[in-house]
Amino acid sequence: MKLRQITIKDQLDLKKVYFDSIQSLDEKIYSKEQKRAWSSQAWNNSNFDKSITKGKGWLLSKEGIIIAFATRYPTDRIALFYCKGKFQRKGCGSMLLHKLEDEAKKEGLNFLSTEASLISYELFLKNKWEIARKEKVIINNIFFERFKMTKMLKVS
Repeated sequence: MKLRQITIKDQLDLKKVYFDSIQSLDEKIYSKEQKRAWSSQAWNNSNFDKSITKGKGWLLSKEGIIIAFATRYPTDRIALFYCKGKFQRKGCGSMLLHKLEDEAKKEGLNFLSTEASLISYELFLKNKWEIARKEKVIINNIFFERFKMTKMLKVS
């Protein structure tokens, strides 16, 4: 796998990873309606585009195909964190999370925050993130639960 910084040219491919990641989720955790509402955000939410164009992000590719990506926007928040379904649970998320944390430390940030899904919050917990609170949000008139999480960074 190859790790590199995201560029504007990656935008369409990142939307495809985002869509694949959400659509591959187990329907015992997220219903078809939730997955439809959530995945539509790639095209219907200007914050998605801002996270890619104004944020700082990294992607993983395999044989030239983007398989996972993560961004910080604003700089102290992990905004997007997605992996194609068939590459989930293979270390991609950990690799990207460590890269984002290392970059934040180099920039002198003391902490990071995120809103983690019912799927991703376990990866964050495994990497010493803390749950600040559970919250409910509405996306396209559909309710979702997620976790507001933070991590204090030891600046080196």
